[in-house]
Amino acid sequence: MRILRTMAAAVAVLALAGGPAWSAPKAAPSLAMAAPGTAGFSPERLKRLDAYMQSLVDQGHLPGAITMVARHGKIVSYETFGKKAIGGAPMTKDTIFRIYSQTKPVTGVAMMILFEEGKWRLDDPVTKFVPELANLKVYKGQNPDGTFITEPATRAATMREIMSHTGGFAYGLRTDQPVEKAYRDSGLLGSKTQAEFLATLAKLPLASQPGTEWRYSVSVDIQGLIVERLSGMSLADFMKSRIFDPLKMTDTAFWVPQAKSDRLAALYIPDPKTRTLKSADNFMVLDVTKPPAIASGGGGLVSTTADYARFAQMLLNGGQLDGARILAPGTIKLMASNHLSDIVMAAPDATFSPAKGGGFGLDFAVVTNSARDGTLQGEGTYSWGGAAGTWFWIDPKNDLFMLGMIHILAKEMDPALAKISDDAATLVYQALVDPAQ
Repeated sequence: MRILRTMAAAVAVLALAGGPAWSAPKAAPSLAMAAPGTAGFSPERLKRLDAYMQSLVDQGHLPGAITMVARHGKIVSYETFGKKAIGGAPMTKDTIFRIYSQTKPVTGVAMMILFEEGKWRLDDPVTKFVPELANLKVYKGQNPDGTFITEPATRAATMREIMSHTGGFAYGLRTDQPVEKAYRDSGLLGSKTQAEFLATLAKLPLASQPGTEWRYSVSVDIQGLIVERLSGMSLADFMKSRIFDPLKMTDTAFWVPQAKSDRLAALYIPDPKTRTLKSADNFMVLDVTKPPAIASGGGGLVSTTADYARFAQMLLNGGQLDGARILAPGTIKLMASNHLSDIVMAAPDATFSPAKGGGFGLDFAVVTNSARDGTLQGEGTYSWGGAAGTWFWIDPKNDLFMLGMIHILAKEMDPALAKISDDAATLVYQALVDPAQ
């Protein structure tokens, strides 16, 4: 879960070696409400999670929130807290949230649908599908006048590398490093067409040679483009027809129609001066009132707790839910395995390493060693979160998942929210008193 804090910190300045402990359940349970005790949880202990979330609302750290905990297909906790907006209507279970980078695992699943169809392989060069990214340069330093010193990339990034953020690309969510600042200043994330996006990206230097470091990046937006090119469909249409419709995810899309607008949670950001929340109005605030110019595979979806729970349960079931087969169990296992090379994990200040107990799969962080990661989550747990504070994890070893839905950009600026996903994990697992059940 440490990576969720690392990711949020990047936004503020705006988790298997040897294979995972993974096994798909023999059955493919649906989601249904059940008493905590039927799934091994202590009802009294699980209430500590509710008290924690309510305290964050009562103390003004959150306007509102929703949490869900499910095990063996049984929803043992599904609670709402506070309001959709400060001074507004109460939070409801059908509230729609901007999930930002929780879009990434969905794009990863879209990619793997095409992988199963034989349309690409993990070690294919990205340039096989996006020739516009040939002949990229790599940042080496700066001249006295601020211009970049570069060298040619030794090779093209592979598909595996863009799905594990090791292709050398950057993001622009931060400005404390020259390449990251160049990405931000380029307006890349505001591109109006895929052609404009690629033309801008091709002019920017890589932050490192492909395959040498883990760096959060625009590579999932590149994946979204590849999905479109391989499928002959827009990313939005592909996700709807191959993922959302089969899973009955009726409120997940790249925009919110007028008929649903009153269900959208307001977006806030901590004000460091007043230590209160203010309406978010920076470049991260996407206009979700109409279809976007480009459907961002890296961060453009909106969703509800119930919808994303169906996505999570599908993954936990080994690729199916309620008779809808999205992927094969082996494909989910592949996604939730560590794909980082020894070189990447041994790099100075590596985000993921054996010593830290974490790795990175195909659009998921992965726990490789629970003790070293400092978590009660089972080894093989995979996860990610969004810029507005939403988070989820899936624990195949214990056959459970959790979702947390909040609406705070740059939550790292508030110490009470900085470790919310880690704190929630502890509170979930301290309530799991009968893991064998």
